[in-house]
Amino acid sequence: MSDRPVALITGATRGIGAAVARSLAPTHDLLLGGRDRDLLEDLAEELPSARAWPVDLTSVSSDDVAAISSLDVLVHSAGVAFLGPLAEASVDVWRQTFEINLIAVASLTRLLLPALRAAQGHVVLINSGAGLQANPNWGVYAASKFALRAFGDSLRAEEQSLRVTSVHPGRVDTDMQRDVRAQEGGDYQPQYYLEADSVGKAVATAVLAGDDAHFTEIVVRPRAH
Repeated sequence: MSDRPVALITGATRGIGAAVARSLAPTHDLLLGGRDRDLLEDLAEELPSARAWPVDLTSVSSDDVAAISSLDVLVHSAGVAFLGPLAEASVDVWRQTFEINLIAVASLTRLLLPALRAAQGHVVLINSGAGLQANPNWGVYAASKFALRAFGDSLRAEEQSLRVTSVHPGRVDTDMQRDVRAQEGGDYQPQYYLEADSVGKAVATAVLAGDDAHFTEIVVRPRAH
């Protein structure tokens, strides 16, 4: 690592997380967080400023972050989506969704707050359009994303030396979106979706903004065709 600012990105193995990493690579040294060591190391080879940080975000501990003494940007991109009627949503589905989409975010942020405070850093939460509006069959996922938005709002108010940005993309052409469309029983039509790189560039815009600017919320939607 150099003397450049340091960014940790979770969910960096693919999709939006990997796109954020590519967008920040020219300006930041990167820690690529996720469970698949091989995929993380593949991306790290592509980005000379990066190194893999394999971790299970649902059980991250103080030991896992002990070596992170300096941190300027924390991007939370890992997430899951289970769709279906609320009447059929099991307790396990609720717990797993909130464990990954909210509790893991809150836990990792808490552990890294000392480093973020020291840098007067930036926390970016990759949320969703479902964090702004809940639709039928999206109740569990939307509840977790509404909660994530509340977490970001509270963190911003409590930690006023930090910048905290909630990013709400529409549908994005990712592996996760393929799974979502399969759960919906619909055709996958990537030409109507955002490219992950577009979301990555939006995150970079917020991170690279001048010290006088604070992007508290970014909403990104696909252009109409």
